[in-house]
Amino acid sequence: MLSRREWMGAAAAVAAQAANEQITFGVIATGGRGRYLQERFQRMGARCVAICDIYSPNLDKAAAISPEARRFTKYQELLGLKMDCVVIASPDHQHWPMLQAALAAKKDVYLEKPLSKSLEQSKIMVDAVRASKQVVQVGMQRRSAPALIEAKRLMDEGMLGQVTLVKPQWHWNIAKELNNGPLPGELDWRAFLGEAPVRELEPMRFRNWRYFYDYAGGNMTDQGTHLMDVTQWFTGQTAPLAAQASGYVAKMKGSEHPDVFSAIFEFPKMLVTWTLDYANSYQNGWSITFLGDEATMVLDDAGYAVYKEPWKREAAPVKQAQAPVPMEPHIQNFFDCMKTRQDPNCTVEIAAAAVAGPHMANLAMFSGNKFTRQR
Repeated sequence: MLSRREWMGAAAAVAAQAANEQITFGVIATGGRGRYLQERFQRMGARCVAICDIYSPNLDKAAAISPEARRFTKYQELLGLKMDCVVIASPDHQHWPMLQAALAAKKDVYLEKPLSKSLEQSKIMVDAVRASKQVVQVGMQRRSAPALIEAKRLMDEGMLGQVTLVKPQWHWNIAKELNNGPLPGELDWRAFLGEAPVRELEPMRFRNWRYFYDYAGGNMTDQGTHLMDVTQWFTGQTAPLAAQASGYVAKMKGSEHPDVFSAIFEFPKMLVTWTLDYANSYQNGWSITFLGDEATMVLDDAGYAVYKEPWKREAAPVKQAQAPVPMEPHIQNFFDCMKTRQDPNCTVEIAAAAVAGPHMANLAMFSGNKFTRQR
C-alpha cells in the first residue's frame, strides 16, 4: 500500500504527464468563429497559449476566454511561439498566406472553410500541404458527424437506389442593409487587406467581408462548401463537370454577393441544384434532399430521414435519426491525427473538391456564361 508521500508523488507524476500531453494551440483571427473554436478546443482539454487579431475588440474578447494566452496583432509573431497547432479563422483571402506561414513554422493547422478563394489557389494549397509534414484539418464538421456517417452507410448499401437529383438549400431570414457606421476600437486595416487590392477603409467591408469580391466568394462558397461536400461525399463524386448560376441582392444593400441565388451543377448521371435565400425562413436552416428511384433521403439540422418510393402524402420515414451536427467529433479527429500523423476526416483534397463547384458557380454567375471544368 502506498504511503501518503508516495501517493502524492504518483499523483504529481500523472499530472505532469497529462500536462506534457496536453495540446497547446494558438488562434489566428479571433472574430466570432475564431472564439467559438477557441472555446471548443479548450473544453476538449487543449490549452490556448496565444491569440492574434488585427481588431482590438476581437482580441479583448478572446483574452477573456483565455486570460493567460499571449496577445499578438501580427500572426507571423504568434507562429514563432512553441505550440502544437494553430486555428485559422480569418477571412477567406487570408487563408492561403496564413496557412503557408503556419506550414513554414511547422505547426499543425485547423483551417476554417472554405479552403480557398479560387480554383487556382486550391491547387497551390493542396500541393503546399502535401509538401509538408503537417496535419491540416479543414473545418467541415459534417465529415465527422455520427448521424451523417450512419446516413452515408445507408446510401452505400443502396437504400436509395439510383440517385438522379440532389437539392441542397439554405434558408435564413437575416438579410438586411450592411452596417457602414464607424467601427469602435482599433483596426489595422492594411493588415486586413493583405494581398487584396488597396482601398480606403469602409467599415462594412470589415464587418461583412464575406459579401465582397476581394475577400470571399459570398454564401455561394461559405455555405455551399458544406453542402456540396456532403453531396459529393454521399454520392461518391468529386468536383462537378459544369456549373450555371443566377442570383441577386434582395435585401442586403451594400453587398456585392447575392443574398438570393440558385446554382445548377452537372455530374455524370446526376444533377444538383444549390439554392440559398437569406430573406425567407420557410424550412429554416440547411437541408440536402437526395432523390433516388427507390427512396428519398433528407438531411438537416435534426438528423436524417428516409422515405420509400412511391412517396405518399404524409408518409412516415422508414428510417431516421434525430441528431444535430456536433463540433466535438471533428476537433477530436484533429487531435487524434496530430498524435498518429494520419490524414484527418477533412483533408485539403476533400476541401478543394468541395469548394470547386461553388467557385465554378460564382464564375458562371458573374460572367453570365456556363462554366465547364477543364479535365
